Amino acid sequence: MRNRPTAGRARLALAVAVVLGGGALTALPAQAAPAADGLTVQYRTSASGATADQTEPWFKVRNTGSSTVQLSQVRIRYYFKADSPNASYRFACSWAVRGCAGVTGTFGTLSNPTASADRYLEVGFTAAAGTLAPGADTGDLQLRFHRSDWQPLRQSDDYSFDGARTSYGDWDKVTAQLAGGTVWGTAPEGNDPTDPTDPTDPTDPPGGGQTLFDDFDYGSHTDPALSAHGWSVRSNSGGPGVPGATWDPSKVTFVSAGGNSVMNLETSTAGTGASTTQTEVLTKSMKFRNGTYAARVKFSDAPKSGPDGDHLVQTFFTINDLKAPMADDYAEYDFEYLPNGGWGEPSNILYTTSWETYDPDPWQAVNQHSEQRSSYAGWHDLVVTIDDDAIAYYVDGQPFGTHGAQYLPERPMSINFNQWLIDLNGQTSTVPRAYDQQVDYVLHVKDQVLTPAEVAAKVAGYRAAGTGFVDEVPAS
Repeated sequence: MRNRPTAGRARLALAVAVVLGGGALTALPAQAAPAADGLTVQYRTSASGATADQTEPWFKVRNTGSSTVQLSQVRIRYYFKADSPNASYRFACSWAVRGCAGVTGTFGTLSNPTASADRYLEVGFTAAAGTLAPGADTGDLQLRFHRSDWQPLRQSDDYSFDGARTSYGDWDKVTAQLAGGTVWGTAPEGNDPTDPTDPTDPTDPPGGGQTLFDDFDYGSHTDPALSAHGWSVRSNSGGPGVPGATWDPSKVTFVSAGGNSVMNLETSTAGTGASTTQTEVLTKSMKFRNGTYAARVKFSDAPKSGPDGDHLVQTFFTINDLKAPMADDYAEYDFEYLPNGGWGEPSNILYTTSWETYDPDPWQAVNQHSEQRSSYAGWHDLVVTIDDDAIAYYVDGQPFGTHGAQYLPERPMSINFNQWLIDLNGQTSTVPRAYDQQVDYVLHVKDQVLTPAEVAAKVAGYRAAGTGFVDEVPAS
């Protein structure tokens, strides 16, 4: 990518806090030894009204047994009554001591509906959540879910809800399973957790593959979950783009489109560097290398307001930092759409580019690119796969370009979206104008090459299960 910033990206450091039981054990003749396996679930709510925009069940899970528990073997079920037979729901983790990246949420339907429950939210953990020692608890799991259409929901008739519980206490109207066996709580009558059909999980390709998936269901750029899920909204100065431009976090918003929450990146200018604002969202961690990367992105040919013609770049890419000019361990893989041309092009062009290295001054670059000179306004499914032999790009399920082994990455990378202006030569007006780029979802599957059809199936699986975010990809 031309004029790309070379500053290193900060790695995400996740603090894991473990709360230990306080008292020393005292031998009592009549006291039974603790069971080898046992859990207690404590519950509180931070949305206590009979109706709410979101249900907010918060949990702590304590190991009451005598052996260490792998949290990846724990499942908690919260039971509720759907507001209508066709209502669908979306899960989110606002904050967790163990890190939201290690918490999952899926929805299921009960085989034997009751007056207070016909659905459940099943909360699970990935391997990243770690273990739970005897006597320890997970600390806060601040969770929430809402209707997909964001209509208010009634929670006063939900089996697991209690609006009076605004501080933590044991709650047996949620159930906990450990390695498939129920060890805590009572389900609605006739609905032991082993009885209903489990919710549909996303289809994994042969051999599996640790996954990052984000449906971009956030309230704003300041939503704590956005940072907790490993994203950074850029505010620091520097390239690429127009000298003097700023990167404005407030111009990254989240809006509804086609029934989904999408991320909107707005870039604007009034014809000067000082009036130009650009936008970028990137992962804090450089931990992504070989595998499949995919995103559904809406490109724009025209501004949403003001005169057209700016040399705009709308992107989805992966990148690591350039350690030195022409360093051979640099890597970058781009989708870049120029709706009004630029870089010597007179009009619409979509580039895919694989980078080996470059020198910013004097400019020289080693890369391979493919391009198509036509309009790509509207929504497009973008996929790039990286294995030990090549880099392959796809747009809307069709091959777009394949680049050679010499451009393969030597080090992990971040995942980025940004929208910026190459220069102010395309449109010299001083009338303010603004452009939007939107992102529906992003997916990465580590060390697995998926076809575009497999990508679509995996994303559909997450959405059918009500999973808005998961990150199983280990730190590099």
